Amino acid sequence: MNSRPAVTATHLPAWSMLHQRVAANDFLDCYSVASDLPPRQAAEIFATFPGWVHFLLRLRRVVTAPFGLSNDGPKARDRIGFFPVETDNGAEIIAGFNDRHLDFRVSILSRDGQVSAATWVHPHNIGGRLYLALVLPFHRLIVRNGLARVASHGTSA
Repeated sequence: MNSRPAVTATHLPAWSMLHQRVAANDFLDCYSVASDLPPRQAAEIFATFPGWVHFLLRLRRVVTAPFGLSNDGPKARDRIGFFPVETDNGAEIIAGFNDRHLDFRVSILSRDGQVSAATWVHPHNIGGRLYLALVLPFHRLIVRNGLARVASHGTSA
């Protein structure tokens, strides 16, 4: 018996505010899982990374430090993990920031018993495209793991 929640690749819901950002040659992916959790609660679970993700983030910090890339983003009063929150309308929370090599946002959406995690990336240059290509396999693992943890927390009370 497989007890792992079914995390599936899907299209970004039509009602997502993230659509306003997407342009040609941008990266966009979206994964969903069954859950009734509201976006804020799902995002907090999602961004409570396991140890292996913290290891990858420390590695990223070491590798990118010589290039002057941001590791923590700009200061913000409202954050989900290390991502500054840009928008929270109760159905979708969007967090992320712009950096020298790329702009990125992560969206956590919740509607009709589904929680979705979408990632949008706009590379600015060859460095941004190379960075995206290098982190993409890890990104997929992190997103799928985060949504599986969201699903394992059940529904909100």
